[in-house]
Amino acid sequence: MAKKSGGRLISSAGLVNYYESEDKRAIHINPYMVVAVALAISVIILVLDFLF
Repeated sequence: MAKKSGGRLISSAGLVNYYESEDKRAIHINPYMVVAVALAISVIILVLDFLF
């Protein structure tokens, strides 16, 4: 098989532009709120597992 010449790296510029674009209709959630909800759900599951 012949070697491909060029060996260019694939750019992630498209992904960067996609994630940096702000959508006014998108739901914006604080990362701390996500962690707090996950901890609360895990505590509820542990308590229910202990009780039943």
